[in-house]
Amino acid sequence: MQIDFMPLEHGRDLPLPKYETAGSAGMDLMAAVSQTLTLEPGARALLPCGFAMALPSGYEAQVRPRSGLAVRQGLTVLNAPGTVDSDYRGEICVPLINLGQEPVEITRGMRIAQMVIAPVEQARWHVTEALDDTQRGAGGFGSTGIGTSGQ
Repeated sequence: MQIDFMPLEHGRDLPLPKYETAGSAGMDLMAAVSQTLTLEPGARALLPCGFAMALPSGYEAQVRPRSGLAVRQGLTVLNAPGTVDSDYRGEICVPLINLGQEPVEITRGMRIAQMVIAPVEQARWHVTEALDDTQRGAGGFGSTGIGTSGQ
């Protein structure tokens, strides 16, 4: 699949998002900040990535946290996973939040999130008076338990 990629002026010196290994599902997104940003515990910020793109119809880009940043520093994507729709043509930005105990410095070119390209389908609603029965039924929010035997 080919995706049209347009660097923006403030992101021209940054490399293209890329897969770090042959088996990577997500490509890393980098911060296109002009100066170091300190994200205090509990604070959030919308970070620019310095590019826009044109996804093919029938695809989305999912913006997800990087596991190492989340575990080590508590830095995560605020609306994970965020969705970039195929008809969006603005700058790709990442809403980050610091859930850790210490301030986190965000520097230019820092890999702050990952982006997964995935197929999507648009559903059509079918209004009905009844739904089919299942073993679970209407049970939700922990109704299946937490142990292996449903306890």
